[in-house]
Amino acid sequence: MSPVHPLDEAATARAVVDGNGTLIHWSQGAQRLLGYTPEEVEGRPAARLLASADTPAPPAPTGDRRDGVLSLRHREGRVLSVWLLAHRLERNGDWLLVTPLDVREPLDLDAPLVRAVLAQSPCAMAVYDDRLRLYGINDAMAQVIGLPEERIRGLRISEIGDQRVGEELERAMAEVLSSGQGRDVETRARRGGARHWLARIAPLTDADGRVRGLCLAAHDFTEQYRARERLQLVNEASMRIGTTLDVTRTAQELAEVCVPALADFVSVDLLDPPENGGEYRVEPPAAPITLRRAAHRSVNPGSPEAVVEPGDTGVYPASSPQADSLIAGRPLVAPNGDGTLEEWLRRDGVRAEGVRRHGVHATMSVPVRARGRTLGVAVLSRSRRPDPFTPDDVLLAEEVTARAAVCIDNARRYSRERQTALALQRSLLPQSLPRTAALEAASRYLPAARAGVGGDWFDVIPLSGMRVAMVVGDVIGSGIQASATMGRLRTAVRTLADIDLAPDELLTHLDDLVVRLSTEAGSEGTTGEVGATCLYAVYDPVSRRCTIARAGHPSPVVMEPGGPPREIDLPPGPALGLGGMPFESVEFGLPEGTVLALYTDGLLESVERDLATGHRLLCRALENASRSLEEAAHAILEALLPAGGAPDDVALLLARTQGLAAANVATWDIPADPALVAPIRKQVADQLESRRLTETTFTAELVVSELVTNAIRYGEPPIRLRLIHDEETLICEVSDSSHTAPHLRRAKTFDEGGRGLLLVAQLTRRWGSRYTPEGKTIWAELSLLGEE
Repeated sequence: MSPVHPLDEAATARAVVDGNGTLIHWSQGAQRLLGYTPEEVEGRPAARLLASADTPAPPAPTGDRRDGVLSLRHREGRVLSVWLLAHRLERNGDWLLVTPLDVREPLDLDAPLVRAVLAQSPCAMAVYDDRLRLYGINDAMAQVIGLPEERIRGLRISEIGDQRVGEELERAMAEVLSSGQGRDVETRARRGGARHWLARIAPLTDADGRVRGLCLAAHDFTEQYRARERLQLVNEASMRIGTTLDVTRTAQELAEVCVPALADFVSVDLLDPPENGGEYRVEPPAAPITLRRAAHRSVNPGSPEAVVEPGDTGVYPASSPQADSLIAGRPLVAPNGDGTLEEWLRRDGVRAEGVRRHGVHATMSVPVRARGRTLGVAVLSRSRRPDPFTPDDVLLAEEVTARAAVCIDNARRYSRERQTALALQRSLLPQSLPRTAALEAASRYLPAARAGVGGDWFDVIPLSGMRVAMVVGDVIGSGIQASATMGRLRTAVRTLADIDLAPDELLTHLDDLVVRLSTEAGSEGTTGEVGATCLYAVYDPVSRRCTIARAGHPSPVVMEPGGPPREIDLPPGPALGLGGMPFESVEFGLPEGTVLALYTDGLLESVERDLATGHRLLCRALENASRSLEEAAHAILEALLPAGGAPDDVALLLARTQGLAAANVATWDIPADPALVAPIRKQVADQLESRRLTETTFTAELVVSELVTNAIRYGEPPIRLRLIHDEETLICEVSDSSHTAPHLRRAKTFDEGGRGLLLVAQLTRRWGSRYTPEGKTIWAELSLLGEE
């Protein structure tokens, strides 16, 4: 019988059954198998072809393929056992049933066709005996090895080619020979240009199942290996590049990812940032181009190939790989036949000598571009690797560099914003702490090492009556917005402090401000709400008493002379911005020489310890510190903050209280009689003379006369006069029971009065009023320094 043509439908019985079990197609081969014509079976249930109604139908097919033997009824009545293979058709879900009709005899291994297949198969194959000696190879394996079969028959695989690869394969072959289980081995052979091979080793058994030898089939999967390697490099780049927001570190990560996977030496050079924090230009730079080395990496220790060290600049003229790539705006591979690289090396003897010494034979320059702007260039060089850069290498380098460029640009933008925020914040913080008679102070501010600049602040505010206010606060969030909010709150605190509000009242007004700021932020479409914490303390050196209130802020630590450090027990108070919640003040005495430590939560918070441990470290550092507050501040930061910097902003304010001696304070109760103003002036003059302050006697008498006269005329008794002084300042205070606020007014030419407060304002350094539960106090400060 003549062979059946591959496209002859009669060689295979085919039928199509829809989802309802109805035959919708009957081929010529099916008619040949069962004798039915298409007209007799199409459109009828396929189950009718079963040998009998009692024959169970096959189980419903699962998946997209099923096979099995069914008893089918021929048109002439006889029963046939038929093996059927069923496929689900993708286009409509019907099932195609097929079975072969022309079954051939088993394969004759000695047939010429079989021998030709084994010899001429494009798959390289070799057969080894049970001693792992070569028994035979086909033509493809002979071409891979590069030697004819008759020359190498009887050798071990480790004796034929690359010894390292041969020994690796021989170990695997011995395992297959002993276990009878096949094995796949991936290996790399240098012959033919560093190709990657998949060796599939299978046992060869006799009729009794005993292993008589091995078959080794070698598949060149170099392209697949390189594609997998490229994909792995891209994946590795996405994980390893951009781990920090540091430009230099990101550039170093780019170089480390590319060596040795893509090149033997990689340098990353960047353009210097534009002045005043501007953006890089969109258009390409013009040669010669000055670049600063950000990072480099080499397979050789110490990177001996580098001509420019990190941080230094280099000038790259036209014809250099760096300049040509930046001007063209695309990757360039050299040598490329145009001679530009050779021309550049002729001009630069140092580089030319380095290229010759290290055997650099190929370079690739890739522009570092992000968001349409050129940031710099990465240059990849090969010296140990013999193969040149391929187009796939160029695409890979371009993709990895593009990922790194975005990370570098993000780091650059972050650094720019961080520097701007730091400059803004430092300009808003006190540049130095004022000298006061009430206390000695030292401060520290440290921005977060990696996070955005926050809104921590501190302040020391001189108040009337030689009192002083201490403030520490922390705005929620980070960045320029937090710094700007901090500036507004610090200004508000100083303004509220100037009108001598009590700590709890001041925090209430500050809370109202934060609520308004939050409302404004919401109306401007910004995300999040404004919030802050704050601690406000007022210390009076005359009474040696301190009043403190806090709004969600950590309590200060106090260390009295001779005593251990301890936390002050204060009502916590709500954070600023909640609105409508009350604040409480606590007043207590502080002996002279007491140290107060006010701080933000960044000082104690750490992932390595809890707050209680941080508090113990703070107390221990404060207790062990010397008498200098500056040294104490340094010791506290050193004890609590990690070497790499704080994870959050830290503000620390240390203060040592001082008291005024009783001799520096004089008090008089004033009867409400204008006739007694002159005797009061005389008593003031005598007091100043006793304290050797005669240079200010005349001015002090005038100020006291005006303030006492106003209190008698417009105030309510009891009236009290108090003089306070230190080495630099004399303060005159007059208190009465009235809550009426004094104010300056412009007196007319012929008015007999109305010039008192104007005269006080002209004669003193500053003046003002403050309110107390008993009434009000008008005060004025005079300088005791001759130059003022």
